[in-house]
Amino acid sequence: MRILIADDAPFDARPGATVGEAEIDALYASTGPLLRLNFVATLDGAANGPDGVSGSINSDADHQGFAAMRRAADVLLVGAGTVRAEEYGPARTPMVVVSRHAQRPESVRDKDSVVLATTRASGAQEDERTWLCGEETVDLAMVLERARQAFGPHVLCEGGPTLAAELVAAGLVDELGLSWTPHLVGGSRGAHPRILDGVDVEVDLTCQHLLEEGGTLLGLWRVDR
Repeated sequence: MRILIADDAPFDARPGATVGEAEIDALYASTGPLLRLNFVATLDGAANGPDGVSGSINSDADHQGFAAMRRAADVLLVGAGTVRAEEYGPARTPMVVVSRHAQRPESVRDKDSVVLATTRASGAQEDERTWLCGEETVDLAMVLERARQAFGPHVLCEGGPTLAAELVAAGLVDELGLSWTPHLVGGSRGAHPRILDGVDVEVDLTCQHLLEEGGTLLGLWRVDR
């Protein structure tokens, strides 16, 4: 993988230089509290492929960035719909699943490392694996605070687009890790949402780094405050 932009890299990162796993990890490392979004998209902006999941638009380069961001994270934050659509299994990193309903996605239902963050209106009972955060809607700021208290300061949100948009709109997101893979899918936005979907947002970002391999671009952007 080669560097296109990496002005603030913690090592000598000349444009065109080749980097391996250790350097990629260093580019995605962080200290202190952080909420980072992680998405992959096609060149025409779709967050999923013809089969409705992101796996069909992934690339080897995207997997490298994905793995580095997971290694850097203390906890994953994922919407229940994405867990179901992508058939998430257990991960080495603890996971908080966000849902307005008390129903845990089947693929992670009995996993001790998975917490369900839901509402009081859902009828769920609070325990160490079920957090009640908000009355009718999930209080995302509360979820984020509890995730940091339970697992650590670095939170990685892997979607979906609706949850991501709500986090951005609430001013909770610090960084966006986005990969573009060399695919086009067309279709409607209903079938192929963008990486943010639902609420309107208007946020400026600054590029931290941009890498390339095999036509895939891996970028990291910091939200301007």
